[in-house]
Amino acid sequence: MNKYITEFIGTMFLVLVVGITAIGGTAGAMAPVAIGTILMVMVYAGGHISGAHYNPAVTLAVLIRGKIDMGGAITYWIAQVGGALAAWAIATFIFDITGADISAVKSVGQGLTAEILGTLALAYVVLNTATAKGTNGNSFYGLAIGFTVLTCAYSFGAYSGGAFNPAVAIGACLMKGFVWADFWIYLVGGLAGGALAAFIFNMNNPDDK
Repeated sequence: MNKYITEFIGTMFLVLVVGITAIGGTAGAMAPVAIGTILMVMVYAGGHISGAHYNPAVTLAVLIRGKIDMGGAITYWIAQVGGALAAWAIATFIFDITGADISAVKSVGQGLTAEILGTLALAYVVLNTATAKGTNGNSFYGLAIGFTVLTCAYSFGAYSGGAFNPAVAIGACLMKGFVWADFWIYLVGGLAGGALAAFIFNMNNPDDK
């Protein structure tokens, strides 16, 4: 149970910071810094308990990589979506965060590519810093993961809104920062990026089971 509570809490804070700083606009151009930082600290806080996925696409990558079973993955996904819903409720009903309900996607091709690449980078870094034998026990994994999200948000955010995480996309759609018509882009792009990262990791590390 502690794993699922950790996934709920980490995802909630990640989505809440996205809502307040990016959708609510309180941090302006510095929003990616706040988002990358909250992810970094939540990874350090929960990594030793749940692996600190906070992202259904990362959980998919870890599932394909073989570090979690299907039952565990499904429960992680439920906890992550629950965290996103809690963040939406807090942002909307306590802090009055509501977006403009305008699509953040420039085009389907650009948006989907941006989400695939951003999630690929994120899941690839997670697998190689937090699950690989060669980096076992390192102290930089949280920083690496947080900075990956920060960098990808600045790089690809203008093309898709920069979710790289289906749970973030759910929260952002509920807060009207994204539109529901684009949700499939975040879902497909995120899961495709996570799966691709896992296949690359397994190909590059055939002995790391």
